[in-house]
Amino acid sequence: MPGISSTWISGNDGTTVAQTKGIARRGLAKVRRVLSGSDAQAQAARIAKLQAQLDESHAKQARLREKVAELRGERAQLRTEFTVCRNSVRDPHPRLPVPDRVEQVITQVRQERLSYLSTPSLRVLARLALAADRDELPGLVIEAGTALGGSAIVMAAAKAAERPMKVYDVFGMIPEPSEQDGTDVHQRYEQITAGAATGVGGDVYYGYHDDLYAEVNASFARLGVATDATNVELVRGLFADTIHLDEPVALAHLDGDWYESTLTCLERIVPLLVPGGRVVLDDYFAWSGCRKAVDEYFAGRKGFLLEWRTKMHVVSL
Repeated sequence: MPGISSTWISGNDGTTVAQTKGIARRGLAKVRRVLSGSDAQAQAARIAKLQAQLDESHAKQARLREKVAELRGERAQLRTEFTVCRNSVRDPHPRLPVPDRVEQVITQVRQERLSYLSTPSLRVLARLALAADRDELPGLVIEAGTALGGSAIVMAAAKAAERPMKVYDVFGMIPEPSEQDGTDVHQRYEQITAGAATGVGGDVYYGYHDDLYAEVNASFARLGVATDATNVELVRGLFADTIHLDEPVALAHLDGDWYESTLTCLERIVPLLVPGGRVVLDDYFAWSGCRKAVDEYFAGRKGFLLEWRTKMHVVSL
């Protein structure tokens, strides 16, 4: 009722409202103290658990770092083994020393962008020429398809000056492929004839040069292996019109790209290959026409070993 103090209103047990409120406040405080202690214990437990998880995470990170270091070491070892394996596959004579003067020519060929071949691939051709002299193999060194002349220059620098060498090329626009060539070849030829092809390192494509014959001849001289001083003959024209040989061949580098040109080279050069002589087919893994010509020519043909290196090699037995 209005105006009557709550302290005079009693409960069933005789306590007043004020006393009840005091008891409630004291109980609530006690509960809060209990709960506060429980929260602290729970929080401490959670912290301990999180610390244990953090310690385990750090331990896992440490183990992972050790594993990463181990894997990096294994990767370095595998990389070294792969390099050794790749070099042995690429090069039949990986330990044959290459004279400094030849290495200088290889470097200059690469610097002047006179060859699509990498430095290791150019070094293989140099070693093959050196090995032919070392093993006293009789016969010619040949390159069929020379582009800017870089690989031929390297072989000319490596071979003995008295060993004759013939370099065959149209020294101009590459001939049209045939129906024996695949789609890849015809697409490439369309790109070339459309004027859209680029050369080594983005230079002008060699087939677009005005006087490639003169350029190649000048490059031989500029790199210190002038054709008249090293017994090298540049032969201009289609392979079908120019490759007519009746003398032994010690080494041939064939870079004719398409089916007909490759087959012509095989038919006219391989029968003249001396025992131990070698043919390197630059385009076997690059163009379908070359691959088809090689596969057809050597199918069932005895007396030759085909070596699947980074380039296809054929060795006369």
